[in-house]
Amino acid sequence: MICLFNYEKIIYVFLQKSYTINCKFAKYFQIVEHLLAGEFMDISNITILQNIIDKSKKIVFFGGAGVSTESGLPDFRSVDGLYNQEWKYPPETIISHSFYYKDTKEFYRFYRAKLLPVGIEPNPAHYKLAELEKAGKLLAVVTQNIDGLHQKAGSKNVFELHGSTLRNYCLDCHAFYDETIILESENAPDTLPHCPKCGGLIKPDVVLYEEGLDQDVISGAVNAISQADTLIIGGTSLTVYPAAGLINYFHGDKLVLLNKSVTPQDNMADLVIHEPIGQVLSQIKVN
Repeated sequence: MICLFNYEKIIYVFLQKSYTINCKFAKYFQIVEHLLAGEFMDISNITILQNIIDKSKKIVFFGGAGVSTESGLPDFRSVDGLYNQEWKYPPETIISHSFYYKDTKEFYRFYRAKLLPVGIEPNPAHYKLAELEKAGKLLAVVTQNIDGLHQKAGSKNVFELHGSTLRNYCLDCHAFYDETIILESENAPDTLPHCPKCGGLIKPDVVLYEEGLDQDVISGAVNAISQADTLIIGGTSLTVYPAAGLINYFHGDKLVLLNKSVTPQDNMADLVIHEPIGQVLSQIKVN
C-alpha cells in the first residue's frame, strides 16, 4: 500500500517544528535534503497519474518541443532554446514563408543545423506513448513537433500539426523525398536541394511562420481530442496558436499537464506535474 502525501507540506512542518537535531532524526533530515534538491519524484503524483491512466480508455496526448528535448533536440523558448541563440536573423524570421523565398540559402543553413533530427532517437516518453497506443488505451498523439520521433518509437496514429522534417517535396513536380536530400544538398554547388527528376527547388513539408495549418490534420486532431476521456498535455508551454487552442475541444473527464514550467492551463488541470516528461512517463505501467 502506497501512502499518498504532500512532500512540501511534510518538509515545511518538519523543518518548522524540529528545532533540535539528534542522531535519531539524522537520517530523516538526509531524506529531506534529497527532497529539497528535487532528487525524488513525488510518489503521490505518479500514483495519481497511474490511476488516471488505468481508468482511461480513450487517452489523447497533446505534445510540444519539451517531449523531444530529452532526446537532445533544442526547444524554442527556454533559456537554451533556439529563440535565445545568436544567429544573423531571429529564428522565427528564418523559418518563415517569406524568408524561405527571400534567402533560401540562409534558411537551409539554419534548417540543416538546428531542425533536422540527425542521430536523434526517441526517449522514454515517446516509447511509453507508443506502448499505450498498442495496448488500446491511447487514441492518438497530437504533436507540434516536426522530428518524427513518435513514429520512430512505434506510434501509428499521429497528427503532426506543423508537418515533418522527414517529408520534403519539389515545388515544381511535387515529388516527395526524405530528409537525406536536404542533408546532402549542403555539398551541392549552390547548397540548395533540387529535385532529381525535374531540377525544381525542394521545400520541407513543415508549416513555416506565415503559413496555415493543414486542415485535414486539424480536423483529425480535433476529432481525436473531442473523443478523449483523458487528455494528457506534455512538453508544451501552450503559447503557440492556433495549435494550443485545440485543447479547448476536450470535454472529457481528466486533464493532465506534464511540463517543467508553469502553463496558462495549470489551474484547469486535474493533475499537474512539473518534471521532465520522460522521467514521469517512464514510471507508468501499461496494464
